Amino acid sequence: MLKKIKPIIQRFSRYIRFRLSANNSPLFIGFYKYFYSPKKGSLSEFLNEYSLSKGSSFHVIQIGANDGIFNDPIHKFIKRDGWKGVLLEPQKHVFQTYLSKIYQKNKGIYPIHAAIAAEDGTQKLYKIGFSNMRWATGLASFKKENLEQAFSSGYVEKQCLKHNIPLPSPEEYITSEEIKTISPDTLLREYNISHIDLLHIDTEGFDFEVIRLFDIQNTQPKAIVFEHIHLSEDDKASCLSHLHQNQYQIKRFGANTLAMKHPLGKYDKFF
Repeated sequence: MLKKIKPIIQRFSRYIRFRLSANNSPLFIGFYKYFYSPKKGSLSEFLNEYSLSKGSSFHVIQIGANDGIFNDPIHKFIKRDGWKGVLLEPQKHVFQTYLSKIYQKNKGIYPIHAAIAAEDGTQKLYKIGFSNMRWATGLASFKKENLEQAFSSGYVEKQCLKHNIPLPSPEEYITSEEIKTISPDTLLREYNISHIDLLHIDTEGFDFEVIRLFDIQNTQPKAIVFEHIHLSEDDKASCLSHLHQNQYQIKRFGANTLAMKHPLGKYDKFF
């Protein structure tokens, strides 16, 4: 009985949290303003201090925003401290149902229904074909092999069992949609972005390519947070080398890597 009730309670809890955030509820924002205390030495502690130091002058570019809240390390700081910036999410259902709604009352935050790429245009995005739950939409990738690995590793089957989803026939495992792409040059020009305090990337294995696309030698984001766990060993090594060559200090926090431009100043303690 408890096993059946638990998912219902979790869905209701997520719904309430989403509504509180989307409405900029004083309860939601007040909690993170007056009671929130991140774990010492964590990525959240860094983001908390970094955000407080800049407040509403903070400018972010987020690539792979998904629903904008769940498993998102920066959402609470965007809401609490009034960040400015652009948040990109290519999946139509996710963008229309969640991302566009959760930030509709935040002036200065622009959700964009697109993916970053070398050129403006379209590109094929692969995704789970039978579920729009957060665990499934979070797997969407330009690389079909990343989704195939999620099936072969047993991860998808585990999630289906956890959420009582019948696993369909193999031909329904993976689907794709043609999505809009926008280049960094177009993005920076159209949204008049003159500086980047944080470039946040979560693109299921496309993260290093995004860093290269942003030409960090010229755009010089002060800080970059990206997910390294889906990168090949060669790409990990190349990515770290590229960041070091551009005077970034590196620190890993679980599945994420933080890179920050020298000089680090008071943030040296995190590295």
